[in-house]
Amino acid sequence: MGLARLAELHGVATAFSPARGVTVAVPDATVVAVLAALGIDASTPEAVRAALERAERAAAERLLPPTVVVWRGADGGRPGIPPALTGLPAGTQLRLALESGQELDWTAPPASMTSVTPTAAEVSAPPAPPGAARTAAAPARGAGSAGPADGPDPARWPQLPLGVHRLHARAPDGREDRATLVVAPDHAPGPGARSHGFLVQLYSLLSARSWGMGDLGDLAELAAWSGRSLGASFVQVNPLHAGVPGAPTDPSPYRPSSRRFPDPVHLRIEDVPEYAYADPAARRRLEALRDKAAELRESVLAKGALIDRDAVWELKREALEILHRVPLGPGRHAAYCAFLAEQGQALEDHATWCALAEVHGSEWHAWPAALRDPRSPLTAAARTELTDRIDFHSRLVWLTDEQLAAAGRAARQAGMEVGIVHDLAVGVHPGGADAWAQQDAFAAGMSVGAPPDAFNAHGQDWGLPPWRPDALAVSGYAPYRGLLRGILRNAGALRIDHVMGLFRLWWVPAGSPPTEGAYVRYDAEAMLAVLVLEAHRAGAVVVGEDLGTVEPGVREALSRRGVLGTSVLWFERDWDGDGRPLAPAEWREGCVATATTHDLPSTAARLTGGHVELRHRLGLLARPLEEERTEDTADVAEWLGLLGALGLLPEGADDEEGGIRAVYRYLLRTPARMVGIWLPDAVGDRRPQNLPGTWDQYPNWRLPVSDAEGRPTSLEELAASPRLHRLLDVFPARTAPPGARPS
Repeated sequence: MGLARLAELHGVATAFSPARGVTVAVPDATVVAVLAALGIDASTPEAVRAALERAERAAAERLLPPTVVVWRGADGGRPGIPPALTGLPAGTQLRLALESGQELDWTAPPASMTSVTPTAAEVSAPPAPPGAARTAAAPARGAGSAGPADGPDPARWPQLPLGVHRLHARAPDGREDRATLVVAPDHAPGPGARSHGFLVQLYSLLSARSWGMGDLGDLAELAAWSGRSLGASFVQVNPLHAGVPGAPTDPSPYRPSSRRFPDPVHLRIEDVPEYAYADPAARRRLEALRDKAAELRESVLAKGALIDRDAVWELKREALEILHRVPLGPGRHAAYCAFLAEQGQALEDHATWCALAEVHGSEWHAWPAALRDPRSPLTAAARTELTDRIDFHSRLVWLTDEQLAAAGRAARQAGMEVGIVHDLAVGVHPGGADAWAQQDAFAAGMSVGAPPDAFNAHGQDWGLPPWRPDALAVSGYAPYRGLLRGILRNAGALRIDHVMGLFRLWWVPAGSPPTEGAYVRYDAEAMLAVLVLEAHRAGAVVVGEDLGTVEPGVREALSRRGVLGTSVLWFERDWDGDGRPLAPAEWREGCVATATTHDLPSTAARLTGGHVELRHRLGLLARPLEEERTEDTADVAEWLGLLGALGLLPEGADDEEGGIRAVYRYLLRTPARMVGIWLPDAVGDRRPQNLPGTWDQYPNWRLPVSDAEGRPTSLEELAASPRLHRLLDVFPARTAPPGARPS
């Protein structure tokens, strides 16, 4: 009983539900391990009692919760008193230190002067941390006025500017406490008029100018062409985070070294301004590298080779080493210095890790002990010794940031209302740059995954260390804020992989199977508030990948804050009723609607049953082939029947290309705010980019976009493809929700 109470106080669940009506207890050993990762000793009954006593005493003595959230309406009206601040002792002094440096003083009034009606969001939010204070704040007379006069009511909460501020409380009995105060808009920016756009894995889209894989020059071209010629409003790409160097490199974009900085493998070398100013000898070497890159490109586009990220990076790295020796002009040098100053310690740490990885390997846990600490004297000495290499890696981040910005400008100039949709992976590699530089923020010895469920009895372990919710709260969510600010600086929108992780994550102790994990809860209100605040500052739409098992209330909480969901056609059924496909009008409006994703079969593979045959060849089926075929055929037939009944399949059920067009006609019948076109669908590609459950058995993350016959298709060929244009004829230049009226 004591262990369960201790776990509850620290947000660790002691049971989970793998299916409706089924509850499974978490092993005590898992609970003990997870608590240890949070700095809590629960290894013995005596330790549990002592830890529980400390936790309950600390909770009882707290004046403030770790984080207080204030949602500010679009009308700018004065918000009510935050519910977390409605129980302070009368006379408690509050000092608010704003981001701007201004300080305001307020005093808690008697409880009789406080009247708070909780919002729907507050009613449905997870319980406040034990011991969280419930206080009311009132303006102190004299020092620190918050703008216009507040009127005679001393219990009114001030209208504070958006931002992440600090609260300091002193009670009449002498107790003091501190908290982070997040003031956020009540909604993230919306996507504007209903729109459509492309979804693509950038590496898979090669052009006649690529160096063996798609790059940021190709992204700019795709945005400019699809925006101007096809009326597309966005292009969504895979995470472009910095990868972990190695031989071979893990090609998955969802297990990066750093989510804070981009990967220079995506650079278009010829678009680096210094390329034009290389001396003759350097230019000859660059031209030789371009020729080798052309061979790589042709091996993929014409000879059936897989995308070889390592080979591409070997060529680009040598080219970038050459360009690093080309002096920057005064203006360029000033811009680079400004970038370094803006990025500060975070960039220096990232570049230092990259430089140390060149010497000691990319797994920092195997480095000399003193170098495992980014603040040790030995690491400081290494920074001095490796100054040139640190500058090189910092320069690469700057160049990549410039080309990301250029792609964003190309999208806006093409008339895209949303622009480039960047993707935020759910975590980072445990041996990478972020895990080294931000060790205090990550839970050592833990990995993020998924519990067993009806579709995967063994659960999943993704090999990504989770953030510690307590460390995030103590830091005022600084690591999270910095991450969001960095990726949003060049984004028209942000897709968040496994957005349910803002609420809770499944932690798996090292050495344990995924079945023996536990859910750990985060302060979802704070996580959402920071997300909405940073999206507002960037003017960016937010899309959450909310597929799979989602706990009750999560989709509603996300929707309330303007975070769009993700709806995939084949999963949209009446699961609480007869299980049949949902009619278009029954879909939710607040989503990106699409036919597939990078982890799922293409629409052509789904319609033909090719995905079943592929999984059979690789030994991935859990049931006999004929059972899988029968079920899949019935599923597809049911959808085709609905498409035909709605008049969306004039080509007939046996026309594969017509079936793909019918699927997208159907998506346009839904009220979804954004409709995403999986770019490989436009040319009939039948292969998934990633096949979960495989490693070497399938070329995950290494396939180029290909046509229905499996022939790789370049960006130039896509632009001229009759099949693509026949599909895009389904989409008007600008779409409006069904039933919408002109404004």
